[in-house]
Amino acid sequence: MKTRLIVVAGATASGKTALAIELAKRFNGEIVSADSMQIYKYMDIGSAKPTSEERAAVPHHLIDFLEPDAQWSVADYTALAHEVITDISARGKTPIMAGGTGLYINSVVNDVSFGEIDTDCKIREELQSIADAEGGEKLIEILNEFDSESAQKLHPNNVRRVIRAIEFYRVTGTPISKHQEMTRQAQTRYEPQMFTIEWDRKTLYDRINRRVDMMMSDGLLDEVKRLMEMGYTKDMNSMKGIGYKELIDYLNGECSIDEADDLIKQSSRRYAKRQLTWFRRDERIQRLSPENAVEEAARIIEGH
Repeated sequence: MKTRLIVVAGATASGKTALAIELAKRFNGEIVSADSMQIYKYMDIGSAKPTSEERAAVPHHLIDFLEPDAQWSVADYTALAHEVITDISARGKTPIMAGGTGLYINSVVNDVSFGEIDTDCKIREELQSIADAEGGEKLIEILNEFDSESAQKLHPNNVRRVIRAIEFYRVTGTPISKHQEMTRQAQTRYEPQMFTIEWDRKTLYDRINRRVDMMMSDGLLDEVKRLMEMGYTKDMNSMKGIGYKELIDYLNGECSIDEADDLIKQSSRRYAKRQLTWFRRDERIQRLSPENAVEEAARIIEGH
């Protein structure tokens, strides 16, 4: 028997946390975060972690447990998420996955398998050298030769994932996009009900801009200062997150605070656009109106 799994996905600032919490209250649920930044300790404001009050109202998992300099992969996340979801369900609760990291959500919902056989440290080091010398665009060119689908999806700045896609092909002879498609068609252990809140683009971008303003007024700059004082640096994956890298540049004298603020908003809007494109491809995701998202989702879940 498959495990029931409610999924609240979507773009940054779209209201995922609030919707997930309301559904958790209504359906005796616990929330499993699917956010690649909220996993890190000390990074609270910039990652928009649920507040202490929200976490007190509903149990949250996979938040705030990893040091910012720790090595972490989607395979690590997927393995841990499966354990947490199994535990929640075994205790008679409803697991509710909520977040905007599409790769995390897909890997769990589709039961993607990550084997050690498809890794090669030498290839990875060679590709990292190319990235250091010629940039991520060069890696995209290489990837495009045998996996144009992945080359179109991946951003050149996401060097780690581009390297992973090339490495996977060189080791297995199969494009990673093909592997992911085959995995999607395979049987999964879950019976997912997936939702997103559908905002018009202008309203969503306004929400993003207001959220950045709120983060700045809540002390995001001080949070970044503390992280730098603790020894965390710009080259760490965690510190490359939106809001962190821009303010590190400001603190290093590379831009003004107004320029950093504008860049955070711009990067957040671009990220939201990529998220919308990602989630739009998944036909299982049901779209909810912002005005009545909780009731619409509840009706669908109850009618299951």
